[in-house]
Amino acid sequence: MYLTLFADEKGRVFEHPQLQMLGRTADSWALPKRGEMMRLPSGASLVMVPQHYPVGWDPEQGKPVLLEANPYSGRGRVYAVAALLPQGFTRTYLPATVVPTGKKTLPLLGYAAVALKGDEVYVAAIQTDEHRKWHPRFYNTPSLEKRIEKRLSLHSHNRILQHLSHCAKHYSCFTAQNIFYERWEGGIPTSPACNAACIGCISEQHGDAVSPQDRLDFVPEVEEIVEVGVHHLERAREGIISFGQGCEGEPSLNHEILAEAVKAMRKRTGRGTINLNTNAGFTEGIKKIVDAGLDAMRVTIFSSRPENYAVYHRPRDFQLEDVEESIRYARKKGVYVSLNLLTFPGFTDREDEIRALLDFVTRNGVSMVQLRNLNLDPEQLFPLFSCSGATVGVKGLILALRSAKVRVGSYTYPKPK
Repeated sequence: MYLTLFADEKGRVFEHPQLQMLGRTADSWALPKRGEMMRLPSGASLVMVPQHYPVGWDPEQGKPVLLEANPYSGRGRVYAVAALLPQGFTRTYLPATVVPTGKKTLPLLGYAAVALKGDEVYVAAIQTDEHRKWHPRFYNTPSLEKRIEKRLSLHSHNRILQHLSHCAKHYSCFTAQNIFYERWEGGIPTSPACNAACIGCISEQHGDAVSPQDRLDFVPEVEEIVEVGVHHLERAREGIISFGQGCEGEPSLNHEILAEAVKAMRKRTGRGTINLNTNAGFTEGIKKIVDAGLDAMRVTIFSSRPENYAVYHRPRDFQLEDVEESIRYARKKGVYVSLNLLTFPGFTDREDEIRALLDFVTRNGVSMVQLRNLNLDPEQLFPLFSCSGATVGVKGLILALRSAKVRVGSYTYPKPK
């Protein structure tokens, strides 16, 4: 039996002696099913959900119950507890909570429901990719500061490295840190502008939420990009460089500089993978970057249905059909294309969304779907959509993708040799 966890006003975590854990999906609460819970993985963290009061299932009364006071003392306000998952794990339920009127919008974090079973903490999640490269123990190590200092001393003029040093130290950005660790996937931000105003954007918010990152505020020179890119591709283990980071806008808007940089990098080295993280809405820009020698492209998408896509992404001067045209062109040119599917329990796992997704993947030749937990307050998201359709759960979503022979994962891999 999964028991409800809660935190007191001092942040201490307790299990309820009787109430069973409920998870939230859209506007419903549910008891988790087989395969929807797992032991809290290494690298995850427990957090208190601010201003959210926990709800559990009372088996004796046969109904949900709001936990208003600490059952051990009979007094004191208690708060919901959730987990923040490391990369490679996909959330199956949100925490089941009640929120007060006038509460502030939650931080842009991916809160997942948690419970206690026996003596172990469990989380509403499924592992969807290997954990090796993205385990937190490999990041924020004692050597990071010296690595940053050494690299900046060698390339003191490079504004990209200066920006990445800030992201690595202040935001603990893993792809920024990998540039200094000289390994795996490293991010190279290049574009301050964007052609969309996505609701969950982490570098430029237009609503009540606070952006957790500062956006890039300059356009780098070609040689700055090439300097960082070639260094990483030639030295990194399983090296990938990725344009299109959380701290920037849409990289294809900077297509002229990026195309020139990609060509220059490929003249200097044939090693590694050059990847573009993009919304793929600016097709002419995508074509030029693809033609320059791009290896892989990851397209961020919240919904494969045009009406829902438009509500979330709020595109400027493009539509979902432009995204499809970009994908088809890239595939025709031999680029490995994956979707960065922003996943939210109660929406992404709806039957109509899954049907549209499978059709989108099939007709556009997408090779992989990367599941990415969307960090957003559900009270900010769900009122914008009609979520009356049937759901099959996130586990059902994954099974549907795999049954259709679609590769499922969580992040970008090096191009096949």
